[in-house]
Amino acid sequence: MKPEVSERLLIEELIIHSFKKNSVNEEKIKNIERLTGDASTRRYYRAFCEKTSYVICLDNPSDEENSFVKVQRFLKENKIRVPNIYDLDLSKGYILEEDLGDTTLLQKLSQIDSDEDEFNTYKVILDELLKIHNISQETIQNSKKFDLKFDYEKLKFEIDFTIKYFLKIFLKIEDETLLEELSLKFDPICKRLAAEKMVLTHRDFHSRNIMVQNDEFIIIDFQDARHGIPQYDVASLLDDCYYQLCSKNKEKLLRYYFDNLDGSIHGQGNYENFCALYSDMAIQRVFKAIGSFTYIYNQRKDERYLKYIGFAMEKLRCFMMKDDKYKSLRTSLFGLYYES
Repeated sequence: MKPEVSERLLIEELIIHSFKKNSVNEEKIKNIERLTGDASTRRYYRAFCEKTSYVICLDNPSDEENSFVKVQRFLKENKIRVPNIYDLDLSKGYILEEDLGDTTLLQKLSQIDSDEDEFNTYKVILDELLKIHNISQETIQNSKKFDLKFDYEKLKFEIDFTIKYFLKIFLKIEDETLLEELSLKFDPICKRLAAEKMVLTHRDFHSRNIMVQNDEFIIIDFQDARHGIPQYDVASLLDDCYYQLCSKNKEKLLRYYFDNLDGSIHGQGNYENFCALYSDMAIQRVFKAIGSFTYIYNQRKDERYLKYIGFAMEKLRCFMMKDDKYKSLRTSLFGLYYES
């Protein structure tokens, strides 16, 4: 997308300043494109130079480092592959970043030729996730960057967020009593999850937030990292609302993750208990994703994510069919969904 003339001139001025600081090698700027952004205030551009290309992020000016910069530095210090930052001027909201290209994990998955290829791809990504989850609590606390966590209040807020934007606004269900009853039926799930030992989670670890460049996987969109149980990220990846993993691979990958994360870190005991909590987490996580899809549509009339709602809802139903403890929640939720 072609930027406005004023945008282009601003970007060029900022990049030239980076050249003068020797943050990157000076080259002739050949072209600048505006990239599709996310739901935040950030704007993204790609600058094509003679030999190199860069991604430029423009955000609101600030006197201190924003969460993206803080978390990027922390993850990089702990050997997590994240995009490099070459220069920044936060007083102007400017960050000059490594260009990772446009290929996401989701796009790469369209070229997968076999179940074995799929398994090996996800195994490499789980290894990177294990590196994040293995960061010690001492290291995390010393960084003084991660005070937030997925406690009961946060998990329940996400449930009510989806009830509001999906059921009430998108599906136009007006019976407040039924909606309140549904919200209460999510309580046991949120309480079980909030009671568990936590690790540092990426918070949005799915196939659109993993870039692929030269067969290397690079993690993006990590600025909202916070404490949560490890299954939050694992379910985000293995029960992604965008892609259906082969069921055998999903079982193998979940077991692989469990076997390679020290039990003292998650404190959940045996694999059976780990999987039970995984189901709880997947239900909460997928339900929240549906809320995000409809929120984006409601706020920006962006229809791109609406196509994933049906898949996500059936994923929820399959999880809820596995255990009778979800029966009341399942019948209430799908009674509303199928009849609306």
